[in-house]
Amino acid sequence: MSKWTLDTIDWDRFDASKVDPEILRNIKAAAMVERNGGDYGIYLGRVFADDTAFVADLAGWVTEEVQHGMALGRWAQLADPAWDFDAAFERFRQGYQLPLDARESVRGSRAGEMMARCIVETGTSSYYSALKDASEEPVLKQICGKIAADEFRHYKLFYDHLRRCLKRDRLSRWARLRIGWSRMAESEDDELAFAYFAANEPDGAVYDRKRYMQAYAKRAYPLYRASHVQRAMAMVLKAVGLEPQGRLNSLLTRAGLWFIRRRSSQLAATAA
Repeated sequence: MSKWTLDTIDWDRFDASKVDPEILRNIKAAAMVERNGGDYGIYLGRVFADDTAFVADLAGWVTEEVQHGMALGRWAQLADPAWDFDAAFERFRQGYQLPLDARESVRGSRAGEMMARCIVETGTSSYYSALKDASEEPVLKQICGKIAADEFRHYKLFYDHLRRCLKRDRLSRWARLRIGWSRMAESEDDELAFAYFAANEPDGAVYDRKRYMQAYAKRAYPLYRASHVQRAMAMVLKAVGLEPQGRLNSLLTRAGLWFIRRRSSQLAATAA
C-alpha cells in the first residue's frame, strides 16, 4: 500500500505563479481517469472472481488509483478555483463506461489481461515521471512523484501476477507483444479524449474524439525525455519476456523518441 495520503501532501506550498495552464488542462483530464479506478476494480474483480491471490491485491490497487485522481483533482481546483471537479467527473462517467458486466477478459485470457495492465502501468509511470520533471509548481511535482512511484509498484504487481497466469495460459512472446501493442494503440482511444473533453469543455460543446485526443497529446508528448522513454521500453520488453536492457532497448528508445518528437511537431503544426 502507498504510504502517502492527501493529508501528507504539502498543499500550503502551492504556488499559483508556477502553474502551467497547458499542463493544467491535462491534469484535469488525468484526474478523471485516475478517479475512475473504482470501475476498473469492478471489471477486474469480475474477470478474476475466483483468483483469490489477485483479488487480495486488487482492493489496495483501487484505493491508490482513486487517491491519485483525488490528489490531481484537488490540485487542479487550487490552480483553477472555478473548476468543479465533481461535476466534471460525473460528466465523464456519463459519457465513458467500462464493460462492467464482463465475466471474461476482453484480452482473451487472464494472462492477456495482466499483460495489458502492465502496459497501462508502464504508460502511467512514465507519464507522471515526465510530469514531475517538467513541472515547476512544487505541489504538482510532489504529487506526480508519488503517483509515479505508485505506478511503478503497480507494474510490478501486475507483472508478478502475469508470470503466475502464464503458467496456465502459456501466451507466447508474440501473443504478449500483440496484446501490448494493441493496448498501446488504445492510448488514443475514447477514454483520455473524453476525459479531456469532460474536464475542459463547457456544457453544450460537441465531442470529437480526434480533436480532443490531439489536444491532450500535444500537451503530453513534449514532456518526455530520453530517460522516460528508455525506462518505459525496458518495462515493455520485460513484460513481453525479452531482455529489458541492451541493444533492442536502445533501438526502441531511439524509435520512440523519434515518434514522440515527430508527433509533437505534427500536433504543433496542426494547432498553429
